Amino acid sequence: MKKFTDHFLWGASTSAFQVEGGYNEGGRGLATTDVQKVPEGTADTKVAADHYHHWKEDVALMAELGLKAYRMSFSWSRIMPDETLKPNEEGLAFYDRLIDALLENNIEPLVTLYHFECPQALVEAFGGWKSRKMVDAYAAYAEVCFRHFKGRVKTWVTVNEQLIATAAGNLNGNHEKDPVQNLRNIYQMSYHVSLAEHKAFALLREIDPSAKIGPVCAIQVVYPLTSKAQDVSAAWQAEELMEFYMLDMSVRGAYSPFVTSYLKNHDLYPVTEKEDEEVLKGSTCDFIGVNYYFSVCAKEKTGPINYNQPPFWVSDLYDICANPYLEKTEWMDMGIDPDGLRTGMEKIYQRYQLPMIVTENGMAVSETPDENGEINDTYRIEYIQAHLSQIHKMIEEGVPVFGYCPWSFVDVVSSHQGFAKRYGLVYIDRTETDPKECARIKKKSFSWYQTVIRNNGF
Repeated sequence: MKKFTDHFLWGASTSAFQVEGGYNEGGRGLATTDVQKVPEGTADTKVAADHYHHWKEDVALMAELGLKAYRMSFSWSRIMPDETLKPNEEGLAFYDRLIDALLENNIEPLVTLYHFECPQALVEAFGGWKSRKMVDAYAAYAEVCFRHFKGRVKTWVTVNEQLIATAAGNLNGNHEKDPVQNLRNIYQMSYHVSLAEHKAFALLREIDPSAKIGPVCAIQVVYPLTSKAQDVSAAWQAEELMEFYMLDMSVRGAYSPFVTSYLKNHDLYPVTEKEDEEVLKGSTCDFIGVNYYFSVCAKEKTGPINYNQPPFWVSDLYDICANPYLEKTEWMDMGIDPDGLRTGMEKIYQRYQLPMIVTENGMAVSETPDENGEINDTYRIEYIQAHLSQIHKMIEEGVPVFGYCPWSFVDVVSSHQGFAKRYGLVYIDRTETDPKECARIKKKSFSWYQTVIRNNGF
């Protein structure tokens, strides 16, 4: 039996735009995720898993599962529907009901303020994160949340996966066509996100000093393709530019010398103001959240820069490539690598010496119930167990990992794959085009995870 530490936070994760639905109800404004185009015949976010109408049932399932924490997010557009930033009482009341129900069932709400969805009104008003105005808008939003939920929400996440939040134009409203200017926009947005984070850190210290706050990073574990010196150099530089430049800003309020030099030499260094340093250096986070699904490989850069790939892979220092040693599946096309979780988290801890929690980790599969109406997802159980084993090793070594939240509690809508791509412990009975009743069906992994939580180990 692999036992975990006392008070280990066994949780599960979702995000507002992927689970809630109710996009035009309760005074909610539009978000970028509502207006993005999805492939024809693919589910969008308007209904999603219909958590907005099923939240009581979902909390009851969480209690049955035995969750100690529910890692969720607020929809900024539900709380502040337009550019006036005036709070929407109906939106706050929805989250009041949900959080009160969680607390009544001894489930700690671990709330993310910003999980990919940007208020469309702010994109239209001033360009969203491309503008410094977004920093103060985010601070106003954070302050409303911190004051309203003071004493009830004790663990906050500033921004989920800044890497994706700034790089994915459909999520943030940056639709720049020129690839070089697009990179400039991304680094400028990233800088604004970091300023906003530090303003939130300081606000929470003032409003609710007993609460904790931190960022959630999309951990980038990058292996060299070979032991050739150039491949090894490519791998560490890729990690610096795909992960640590953001975490350094979140934790230390500054870029590393390598990143500073790279951005300046490539004309990518963001526009800053003198007073920013006081904001960035005046506060820091309490913990780091880690999202991990797979690792990647890098090799020596050859040939011209390839802009036809994710923006964070674009560089003249490395080429991202496939790892020939990993098992790949339909949706996990970069391969499954449980060891990478420990590798990446150990690096984070050695660099920052902060407590960590795994806020996302899961296996995507195309699923339908069998002839008995059941989903026997033994593959998901094997995936989660393999990653939990790596967390257990870290804890045995003394690395402070204080919780684990698999992605996702229920099946959620993916931004481009709809419900073809499922991660949940609970199946949502709907098709891409027909939401039906969004009935909840517990998968085999639900019962397995229930036992793990009950035993505080496996």
